[in-house]
Amino acid sequence: MLRRREPVPFAFLVEADKFRSNVAPPPRQRASAGQTAGRWLLGLTLVAGLVGSLVLGIPALSTPAAPQTPQSQASHGR
Repeated sequence: MLRRREPVPFAFLVEADKFRSNVAPPPRQRASAGQTAGRWLLGLTLVAGLVGSLVLGIPALSTPAAPQTPQSQASHGR
C-alpha cells in the first residue's frame, strides 16, 4: 500500500519574505587616515614583492643559450 504524505505547510517562509524590519543598521564608520595609509602601504608592499619576485625569478628560469664554439681557421677554407 502506498501512503500519502501529508502536505507540509511552508507558509512561514512566505511570511519571512514579507517581513521588513524597521530597525536600520548603524552607519558604517569611515576609516581613519592612518588606517587608509596602512592599507595602501600593505598593498604597495605586496605588489612590490610580486614584481621583485618576477624580476629575480625570470632570469633564473630562462635557459642559457648554447655557448658558441670557436671555429678554427681551417673550417673557413683558408
